[in-house]
Amino acid sequence: MTAADPRAERLGQWVNKWLVRQQAWPQPVGGLQMVSGDASFRRYFRQPLNQGSLIAVDAPPEHEDCRPFVAIAEALHKQGLCVPEVLGWSSQEGFMLLTDLGDTLLRPQLDSASANTLYGAAMLALVQLQGTPAPTGYFLPRYDRERLLTEMRLLTDWFIPKYLGLTLEEDQAALVEQQFALIADRVLEQPTVFVHRDYHSRNLMLTPEGELGIIDFQDAVTGPITYDLASLLRDAYVSWPLADVRRWVQQFRDELVANGALADTVSPEQFQTWFDWMAAQRHLKVVGIFARLSLRDGKHGYLNDIPLVYRYLVDEIAGHDELQPLHQLLISLLPAYLARYPDGQTLLGDLL
Repeated sequence: MTAADPRAERLGQWVNKWLVRQQAWPQPVGGLQMVSGDASFRRYFRQPLNQGSLIAVDAPPEHEDCRPFVAIAEALHKQGLCVPEVLGWSSQEGFMLLTDLGDTLLRPQLDSASANTLYGAAMLALVQLQGTPAPTGYFLPRYDRERLLTEMRLLTDWFIPKYLGLTLEEDQAALVEQQFALIADRVLEQPTVFVHRDYHSRNLMLTPEGELGIIDFQDAVTGPITYDLASLLRDAYVSWPLADVRRWVQQFRDELVANGALADTVSPEQFQTWFDWMAAQRHLKVVGIFARLSLRDGKHGYLNDIPLVYRYLVDEIAGHDELQPLHQLLISLLPAYLARYPDGQTLLGDLL
């Protein structure tokens, strides 16, 4: 690393000091290699060793807190899940050193031939994850009503006024708020479990040993039982035919029932409805987040993912009479959105 990146330099020095203290460990070969950043302020680097490699994380303490990651990683590891093990960390510096799960994200491995097998493995791991006991020394936040509402309001705080440049009429704003409240209330009727909160194809991996690895879990909460399933099957980065998604939803329900994690009195129809409402809540949030990432943080690539998420959102609420006011509003926004982002016409143009 060069002097142009002082935090990366300090991270490299911190990693080297840690490795020097581990006399039985393989030693570093060369410096840190950038792996990726993400939608937060975290950055990930690989430290090659003379045998294998490790992952070094830069999480600036003024923006990120390492403690949730450390506590949740320990809890998931004890649960028998394949997650990065925290070998060392500094809360003051905002540095972590992790075991390396490799480079193979689930997303590039997914196709029509592999999807059933890979999603089957991901759903089995999710059943196991949902039963994870509370982390030691760290209180998992609850996905309570206010959190659900705050997330949905990202649509009306960022996407509509700041990205589209539109102002809702007073009665429209009140109606949208009523719809948000209805979604939150319905979602909170679901059983509560351990929730990863971003369980999708870019946060799942296939390790060199063939295990399903799970990353980016530091924002975990306790919340509705279908939340992570909606993240997985209504992924912002890959889409599947509706028939496949519905089949996988029922497959997951059956796995929960078989494992005693869900009462068999919850019908397939009820579980599908839970899934639809939960997915709608998540996608209201995601549309707003992707707009915010562009406008506030300069991460414009996420704008390319809005059309699919918007399509999910419209489709999820279309069949629910109580959500027709929200459905009509979303359709009414489409001309302004497609004028701003013409590439969305392929996915959304037929809705006009």
